[in-house]
Amino acid sequence: MQEYINKYLVHIEHDKNFSLQTLRAYRNDLNQYLSFLKTEGCCDLKDVNRLLLRKFLAFQKKHAYTKTTIARKFVTIRSLYKFLCREGILEFSPVENIRTPKLGKKLPKFMSINEVEAILKTPDTNTLSGLRDSAIMETLYSTGIRVSELVGLNITNVNFQNDVIKVRGKGKKERLQPIGKHALNAIQLYLDKRNTETESHILTKNNNALFLNNRGGRLSVRSVARMIEKYIKKAGMNLKISPHVFRHSFATHLLDRGADLRSVQELLGHANLSTTQIYTHITTEKLKQVYDRTHPRA
Repeated sequence: MQEYINKYLVHIEHDKNFSLQTLRAYRNDLNQYLSFLKTEGCCDLKDVNRLLLRKFLAFQKKHAYTKTTIARKFVTIRSLYKFLCREGILEFSPVENIRTPKLGKKLPKFMSINEVEAILKTPDTNTLSGLRDSAIMETLYSTGIRVSELVGLNITNVNFQNDVIKVRGKGKKERLQPIGKHALNAIQLYLDKRNTETESHILTKNNNALFLNNRGGRLSVRSVARMIEKYIKKAGMNLKISPHVFRHSFATHLLDRGADLRSVQELLGHANLSTTQIYTHITTEKLKQVYDRTHPRA
């Protein structure tokens, strides 16, 4: 069984170009599934039936996994069986008719424009780290890119003349993303100070990375999240804001100001329009609130 799983993991890494984060999640899900099957005395994926899969579903519910987590694990398992069927290893997938928990629609959290402006003013731009942090948050809000895409940016990915950045997104797909003047100016100020204040041996360590940590290495996703948490507290905002909330705010504010859904889909790098449509629920909720507050017979 492990051989089949390893073959599948190689396939999604090299043929599907899954990110390292997604690969890690799939590997963990499949290892848990494999461990469960062995506990149940099943030593061959060909012997798995619907009853055993329902037991796996019950096992996860018993361990208090959320509906979202259970659904994700079954997406992983379903994908594995589809691959094995395509490869001719299995004749049919036992997962096809298994119903996973129905997920409620959870609206993305986003900041108001005033909240965004408050946090963007927080960094001390007299320091190198403050200029870097300012540039990071301006870029997140200006482009709506994922934090994983942000930390992967190189200096050569920023086109100051044409106001675009080259982003490597999910599946290692590249796209050109518009970026505003505020963000470009913040990036330029950061790079200017970095070039004059950073010791040369530190710069040569990773000189092409756009955003560096204090040791001269490329920033991690977690370090960006910690940085934003710091500024949220500094701004006195009683909010729990992750880097992804900048992305949600970017999309919501565009739609609020009249952007069409297709354009926002392209800007977010979504493969399917249905993924972007969740943001229309936010704007609809806002309209309902305005209606309830202002209509005389609401």
